[in-house]
Amino acid sequence: MKQEKSKTSRRDFVKTAGVAAAGFMIVPRHVLGGKGYIAPSDKLLIAGVGVGGKGQSDLAGFAKNPKAEIAFLCDVDDRRAANSVKAFPKAKYYKDWREMIDKERRHFDAVSVSTPDHNHAIVALEAMRRKKHVYVQKPLTHDIYEARVLTEAAKKYKVVTQMGNQGSSSDGSASITEWYNAGLIGEVHTVYAWTNRPVWPQGIPWPATKSVVPKELDWNLWLGTAPYTEYVDKLVPFNWRGWWEYGTGAIGDMGCHMVDVPFKTLGLTYATDVDCSVGSIYNDQGQRNYFPDSCPPSSHVTMTINSSKQVTPVRLHWMDGGIQPERPAELGPEERFGDGGNGVLFIGTKGKILCDAYGRNPRLLPVSKMDDLNVPETLPRVPGQEEGHYTQWVDASIAGYGKMELRSDFAISGPLTEALLVGNLAIRAYDIRVPGANPNSFQYPGRNKKFLWDSANMKITNFDLANQFVQRKYREGFDDFKFKL
Repeated sequence: MKQEKSKTSRRDFVKTAGVAAAGFMIVPRHVLGGKGYIAPSDKLLIAGVGVGGKGQSDLAGFAKNPKAEIAFLCDVDDRRAANSVKAFPKAKYYKDWREMIDKERRHFDAVSVSTPDHNHAIVALEAMRRKKHVYVQKPLTHDIYEARVLTEAAKKYKVVTQMGNQGSSSDGSASITEWYNAGLIGEVHTVYAWTNRPVWPQGIPWPATKSVVPKELDWNLWLGTAPYTEYVDKLVPFNWRGWWEYGTGAIGDMGCHMVDVPFKTLGLTYATDVDCSVGSIYNDQGQRNYFPDSCPPSSHVTMTINSSKQVTPVRLHWMDGGIQPERPAELGPEERFGDGGNGVLFIGTKGKILCDAYGRNPRLLPVSKMDDLNVPETLPRVPGQEEGHYTQWVDASIAGYGKMELRSDFAISGPLTEALLVGNLAIRAYDIRVPGANPNSFQYPGRNKKFLWDSANMKITNFDLANQFVQRKYREGFDDFKFKL
């Protein structure tokens, strides 16, 4: 009887559905659209903030996923935005991101942020508050406090997040983690990461000559959270990286690409101490130039970071400006150290691993160990690797918070960025100058010091002057977006 009742119910349902179809002519969207048709409801509508240069390539990366639609473009400089405007002619264009988010918030699902560093956090946080998924270029933030806030905000607002260090999704990064997990190099006690950046001016005075603001550029919006200053030539679109008000120097530019590999592999968490040395430029009188607003031409930062995978803390060395660590004895005389300008070296109790930038070309040292290497793949790979870093974020955003694992969501990239910015705090504290005992003399109390970092309270405990760099004061007009943990 139950079976017969089920058949009758099914017949009734089919009959009713047939009448409804005849009456209302309901046809599925995929039938109307043909093969490969994606319903608008299944697409991720993306708003780009900062759409020139790297922002342009980010949008192009998202667009490779057929489920992505670039719906809005925003840039303070019409010249920089021109290529994206041409590439996405249906996207509506704005200059002020605040206006775009306020007016169009119901018409997009996600925001890509590729502004200069000093405006990353303010745009990302406002988007997250509107429950928009966010993709933010590296470094995640300009300040330590901002990194902590965005990490917490991702959990609070339950949005899908990703930082733009695309090498994090490379197969090489996953392989290194598998080798470490297999015990091939034992417990890692030391890591070196280095780069030949900066490739922009650093250790220089602020230009004395003022210039005319290009008509296509809204200078006030470009400054955003930073203090107002008159426009100077050649700061935009690239050389801002070397100025502390806007950029984060070489460690901010390349650190998220390089240090990401050991951070994930070793389960690194927060730094406990940091010290540094910086390169200097001297004038004709043999005096060291003092330009505290400009990042130094080179630096060597060393910090102790705890690991969730091993008892031994890790001593992490960051080197920039062309400084490199000593070549390991296991490296042949003709073998390249990293990729020639960048590299990461893991030193463990049983062996060493070397890789290039972005985790590429990983190899055990000596490389003869690679001949018999047979470690099973235990970690998932990202389809498309670095390109997949973009397209997978699109899929994850459509799936919803917590449904897909990403290689650099804010739970990972937030603490990573914070650690790197602790390194920058040490670099800036190194050059703090206070009046000396005699007129026209100065002292530099931050030099020759190891700074003790209290990660829970986000402060240096043994040199309070350094704590001014934990969180900036925003410029009036941009300070109404309050950050609260």
